[in-house]
Amino acid sequence: MQLKWKVLLPLFIIIFVSGCSSNNSNSAQIDYDQTKKMVVDILKTDEGKKAFKEVMSDEKLKRELVMDQAVVSETIEKTLTSEKGNDFWKKSFEDPKFAESFAKSMKKENEKMLKDLMKDPEYRAMMVEILKDPEIEKNFTDVLKSNEYRKHLQNIMTETFDSPLFKAKIQEILLKAAENVQDTKKADEGANSEKEGQAEEGGEQ
Repeated sequence: MQLKWKVLLPLFIIIFVSGCSSNNSNSAQIDYDQTKKMVVDILKTDEGKKAFKEVMSDEKLKRELVMDQAVVSETIEKTLTSEKGNDFWKKSFEDPKFAESFAKSMKKENEKMLKDLMKDPEYRAMMVEILKDPEIEKNFTDVLKSNEYRKHLQNIMTETFDSPLFKAKIQEILLKAAENVQDTKKADEGANSEKEGQAEEGGEQ
Protein backbone atom coordinates (compact mmCIF):
# COMPACT_ATOMS: atom_id res chain seq x y z
CA MET A 1 0.00 0.00 0.00
CA GLN A 2 2.88 2.34 0.84
CA LEU A 3 4.42 1.61 -2.57
CA LYS A 4 1.16 2.53 -4.28
CA TRP A 5 0.92 5.97 -2.70
CA LYS A 6 4.66 6.53 -2.90
CA VAL A 7 4.48 6.22 -6.69
CA LEU A 8 1.05 7.70 -7.41
CA LEU A 9 1.19 10.66 -5.01
CA PRO A 10 3.59 12.62 -7.28
CA LEU A 11 1.15 12.00 -10.15
CA PHE A 12 -1.75 13.46 -8.19
CA ILE A 13 0.35 16.47 -7.20
CA ILE A 14 1.38 17.07 -10.83
CA ILE A 15 -2.22 16.82 -12.05
CA PHE A 16 -3.48 19.06 -9.21
CA VAL A 17 -0.84 21.74 -9.81
CA SER A 18 -1.45 21.55 -13.54
CA GLY A 19 -5.19 22.03 -12.98
CA CYS A 20 -4.63 24.98 -10.67
CA SER A 21 -2.28 26.62 -13.14
CA SER A 22 -4.88 26.42 -15.90
CA ASN A 23 -7.45 28.23 -13.69
CA ASN A 24 -5.14 30.88 -12.26
CA SER A 25 -3.40 33.16 -14.76
CA ASN A 26 -1.00 34.43 -12.07
CA SER A 27 0.23 30.92 -11.24
CA ALA A 28 3.25 29.39 -12.95
CA GLN A 29 2.14 27.52 -16.11
CA ILE A 30 3.26 23.89 -16.33
CA ASP A 31 3.99 22.73 -19.85
CA TYR A 32 1.41 20.10 -20.86
CA ASP A 33 3.83 17.97 -22.90
CA GLN A 34 6.35 17.95 -20.06
CA THR A 35 3.67 16.97 -17.54
CA LYS A 36 2.39 14.20 -19.79
CA LYS A 37 5.94 12.90 -20.28
CA MET A 38 6.53 12.82 -16.53
CA VAL A 39 3.31 10.88 -15.94
CA VAL A 40 4.05 8.43 -18.75
CA ASP A 41 7.63 7.91 -17.53
CA ILE A 42 6.40 7.14 -14.01
CA LEU A 43 3.76 4.70 -15.25
CA LYS A 44 6.37 2.92 -17.39
CA THR A 45 8.46 1.98 -14.35
CA ASP A 46 7.92 -1.37 -12.60
CA GLU A 47 6.87 0.46 -9.43
CA GLY A 48 4.43 2.61 -11.40
CA LYS A 49 2.87 -0.41 -13.11
CA LYS A 50 2.57 -2.28 -9.82
CA ALA A 51 1.04 0.71 -8.04
CA PHE A 52 -1.45 1.34 -10.84
CA LYS A 53 -2.42 -2.35 -10.82
CA GLU A 54 -3.01 -2.21 -7.05
CA VAL A 55 -5.14 0.91 -7.39
CA MET A 56 -7.28 -0.56 -10.19
CA SER A 57 -7.80 -3.77 -8.20
CA ASP A 58 -9.21 -1.86 -5.23
CA GLU A 59 -12.87 -2.91 -4.86
CA LYS A 60 -13.95 0.43 -3.41
CA LEU A 61 -12.41 2.31 -6.31
CA LYS A 62 -14.08 -0.07 -8.77
CA ARG A 63 -17.48 0.68 -7.26
CA GLU A 64 -16.82 4.40 -7.46
CA LEU A 65 -15.75 4.13 -11.09
CA VAL A 66 -18.89 2.23 -12.11
CA MET A 67 -21.30 4.84 -13.53
CA ASP A 68 -24.58 4.67 -15.32
CA GLN A 69 -23.95 3.88 -19.02
CA ALA A 70 -26.60 6.34 -20.20
CA VAL A 71 -24.92 9.18 -18.27
CA VAL A 72 -21.52 8.27 -19.72
CA SER A 73 -22.92 8.06 -23.27
CA GLU A 74 -24.73 11.38 -22.90
CA THR A 75 -21.62 13.08 -21.50
CA ILE A 76 -19.41 11.75 -24.31
CA GLU A 77 -21.96 12.71 -26.94
CA LYS A 78 -22.29 16.26 -25.59
CA THR A 79 -18.51 16.61 -25.40
CA LEU A 80 -17.86 15.31 -28.92
CA THR A 81 -20.64 17.32 -30.53
CA SER A 82 -19.81 20.56 -28.73
CA GLU A 83 -18.00 23.41 -30.47
CA LYS A 84 -14.82 22.67 -28.53
CA GLY A 85 -15.15 19.00 -29.38
CA ASN A 86 -15.50 19.78 -33.09
CA ASP A 87 -12.44 22.04 -32.96
CA PHE A 88 -10.46 19.32 -31.18
CA TRP A 89 -11.30 16.66 -33.79
CA LYS A 90 -10.70 19.07 -36.65
CA LYS A 91 -7.22 19.99 -35.37
CA SER A 92 -6.43 16.39 -34.48
CA PHE A 93 -7.26 15.05 -37.95
CA GLU A 94 -5.09 17.75 -39.52
CA ASP A 95 -2.15 15.88 -37.97
CA PRO A 96 -1.22 13.09 -40.47
CA LYS A 97 0.19 10.86 -37.69
CA PHE A 98 -2.99 11.10 -35.62
CA ALA A 99 -5.19 10.50 -38.66
CA GLU A 100 -3.12 7.45 -39.64
CA SER A 101 -3.14 6.01 -36.10
CA PHE A 102 -6.89 6.61 -35.76
CA ALA A 103 -7.57 4.93 -39.10
CA LYS A 104 -5.44 1.90 -38.16
CA SER A 105 -7.14 1.57 -34.77
CA MET A 106 -10.57 1.59 -36.41
CA LYS A 107 -9.65 -0.60 -39.39
CA LYS A 108 -11.08 -3.89 -38.07
CA GLU A 109 -14.25 -2.23 -36.79
CA ASN A 110 -14.77 -0.40 -40.09
CA GLU A 111 -14.21 -3.58 -42.11
CA LYS A 112 -16.69 -5.51 -39.97
CA MET A 113 -19.26 -2.71 -40.20
CA LEU A 114 -18.86 -2.50 -43.98
CA LYS A 115 -19.24 -6.28 -44.36
CA ASP A 116 -22.37 -6.21 -42.22
CA LEU A 117 -23.77 -3.32 -44.24
CA MET A 118 -23.10 -5.08 -47.53
CA LYS A 119 -25.27 -7.96 -46.30
CA ASP A 120 -28.12 -5.55 -45.65
CA PRO A 121 -30.52 -5.42 -48.68
CA GLU A 122 -31.66 -1.91 -47.73
CA TYR A 123 -28.07 -0.61 -47.67
CA ARG A 124 -27.25 -2.29 -51.01
CA ALA A 125 -30.36 -0.76 -52.60
CA MET A 126 -29.35 2.65 -51.27
CA MET A 127 -25.82 2.28 -52.71
CA VAL A 128 -27.27 1.33 -56.10
CA GLU A 129 -29.46 4.44 -56.06
CA ILE A 130 -26.47 6.61 -55.12
CA LEU A 131 -24.34 5.18 -57.93
CA LYS A 132 -27.16 5.84 -60.41
CA ASP A 133 -26.99 9.54 -59.63
CA PRO A 134 -25.65 11.30 -62.79
CA GLU A 135 -23.34 13.58 -60.80
CA ILE A 136 -21.87 10.67 -58.78
CA GLU A 137 -21.46 8.64 -61.97
CA LYS A 138 -19.68 11.53 -63.69
CA ASN A 139 -17.35 12.06 -60.71
CA PHE A 140 -16.59 8.34 -60.60
CA THR A 141 -15.84 8.31 -64.34
CA ASP A 142 -13.59 11.36 -63.97
CA VAL A 143 -11.65 9.61 -61.22
CA LEU A 144 -11.15 6.51 -63.37
CA LYS A 145 -9.91 8.67 -66.26
CA SER A 146 -7.56 10.76 -64.12
CA ASN A 147 -3.79 10.40 -64.47
CA GLU A 148 -3.40 9.87 -60.71
CA TYR A 149 -5.75 6.90 -60.72
CA ARG A 150 -4.06 5.42 -63.80
CA LYS A 151 -0.66 5.74 -62.13
CA HIS A 152 -2.09 4.15 -58.99
CA LEU A 153 -3.52 1.31 -61.07
CA GLN A 154 -0.21 0.84 -62.88
CA ASN A 155 1.61 0.63 -59.54
CA ILE A 156 -0.85 -2.00 -58.31
CA MET A 157 -0.44 -4.01 -61.51
CA THR A 158 3.36 -3.76 -61.33
CA GLU A 159 3.38 -4.89 -57.69
CA THR A 160 1.03 -7.74 -58.57
CA PHE A 161 3.15 -8.91 -61.51
CA ASP A 162 6.29 -8.76 -59.35
CA SER A 163 4.66 -10.80 -56.60
CA PRO A 164 6.21 -14.31 -56.26
CA LEU A 165 2.76 -15.71 -55.51
CA PHE A 166 1.35 -14.26 -58.73
CA LYS A 167 4.31 -15.52 -60.76
CA ALA A 168 3.90 -19.02 -59.31
CA LYS A 169 0.19 -18.99 -60.13
CA ILE A 170 0.82 -17.85 -63.71
CA GLN A 171 3.49 -20.54 -64.13
CA GLU A 172 1.05 -23.17 -62.85
CA ILE A 173 -1.63 -22.01 -65.33
CA LEU A 174 0.81 -22.03 -68.25
CA LEU A 175 2.11 -25.50 -67.40
CA LYS A 176 -1.44 -26.81 -67.13
CA ALA A 177 -2.33 -25.22 -70.48
CA ALA A 178 0.78 -26.75 -72.09
CA GLU A 179 -0.17 -30.19 -70.72
CA ASN A 180 -3.69 -29.83 -72.12
CA VAL A 181 -2.25 -28.91 -75.53
CA GLN A 182 0.04 -31.95 -75.46
CA ASP A 183 -2.83 -34.24 -74.43
CA THR A 184 -5.03 -32.84 -77.22
CA LYS A 185 -2.20 -33.25 -79.74
CA LYS A 186 -1.58 -36.86 -78.71
CA ALA A 187 -5.30 -37.61 -78.90
CA ASP A 188 -5.48 -36.11 -82.42
CA GLU A 189 -2.40 -38.05 -83.53
CA GLY A 190 -3.89 -41.27 -82.16
CA ALA A 191 -7.18 -40.64 -83.96
CA ASN A 192 -5.36 -39.93 -87.26
CA SER A 193 -3.25 -43.08 -86.92
CA GLU A 194 -6.37 -45.13 -86.32
CA LYS A 195 -8.05 -43.63 -89.41
CA GLU A 196 -4.97 -44.32 -91.55
CA GLY A 197 -4.86 -47.92 -90.34
CA GLN A 198 -8.53 -48.42 -91.19
CA ALA A 199 -7.98 -46.89 -94.63
CA GLU A 200 -5.05 -49.25 -95.35
CA GLU A 201 -7.10 -52.25 -94.30
CA GLY A 202 -9.91 -51.21 -96.62
CA GLY A 203 -7.51 -50.78 -99.57
CA GLU A 204 -6.04 -54.26 -99.11
CA GLN A 205 -9.48 -55.81 -99.27
